[in-house]
Amino acid sequence: MNSCNGSKLKELAKGKKVLFITTKNIDYIRNTQEIRILESVAEKVEIVCSNKSNYLLRTLAVWKQIKQEKIQRNDLIFLGFSPQLVVPFIGRKFKGKLVIMDFFISIYDTLICDRKKFKQGTLIANLCHKLDEVTLKRANHVITDTKAHADYFISEFHGNPDIFETIYLEADLEVYYPRLQKKTENLKDKFVVLYFGSILPLQGVDVVLGAIRKLKEKDNLLFDIIGPIPQKYNKPLQNNVKYTEWLPQKELAEHIANADLCLAGHFSADIDKAKRTIPGKAYIYEMMQKPMILGDGMANHEIYSSDMKHQFVKMGDEKMLADKIVAMSQSLADRQNNL
Repeated sequence: MNSCNGSKLKELAKGKKVLFITTKNIDYIRNTQEIRILESVAEKVEIVCSNKSNYLLRTLAVWKQIKQEKIQRNDLIFLGFSPQLVVPFIGRKFKGKLVIMDFFISIYDTLICDRKKFKQGTLIANLCHKLDEVTLKRANHVITDTKAHADYFISEFHGNPDIFETIYLEADLEVYYPRLQKKTENLKDKFVVLYFGSILPLQGVDVVLGAIRKLKEKDNLLFDIIGPIPQKYNKPLQNNVKYTEWLPQKELAEHIANADLCLAGHFSADIDKAKRTIPGKAYIYEMMQKPMILGDGMANHEIYSSDMKHQFVKMGDEKMLADKIVAMSQSLADRQNNL
């Protein structure tokens, strides 16, 4: 496997004419990150994408745009999110071209192992596995978001380890940057613990909510929970927790700035993917210089080490998370008082 700074990608794209293809909205942070890397070294970058809101319609629109003349006038084909929706269906058009892809997610891992939409061993599960395997075999170079994911893809889908390169995610610097804490009057005497997420199973929001229940009597704490939590989680309704279904990114950044401690995760112990993934929120907290609690997964240890601003808890252990929140609130408050 190659290094984590994109050096191999830059080497392959240097001076080339690049066709960048994505089925995800073009402002998706992974797309903008990779386009920026490519534009820094390539002769030019031509982009194929769609702004349709429906994912199926967006994918079909992208297929329609991938015309032979666009392919022929470019030297390198870069497939962003998600190459499995392009390569197995129209990948024959790329014959003779250098093909690089961001294997950000595995369809099999996501639908079968993570979200459990279909049972393992079924026809659909086998088809998802085949889509991943066929797609990887067509790549000359593969980008992943963690080394742990690269290891999994190599093992599960028989990938060639020599063509994998890890490039970590990054936060949007225009939105998420360090700023002064400006607590409102009602929060000045509270230690604010923030968690946000899209509430996917691997994030382990059930563990977060379990920890909050254990801290019901801690009046000095205020939990700021942002995300669409389904009814099945039976979220605790208590005086020291506040729920918000959704916030625009700029408002979310203000909430993070006013937090004293942030919960990153992932906290699920039941989904292996949680151990191989660094939460996107961790990059945001790091960029905003906020102390955080992370799940003790292998991917998190690739870039974070235990110190005053980074603490780890056993995944799935709500008691350990509750205890760590209390311990960090006390130590951080003590340090602030001694300044």
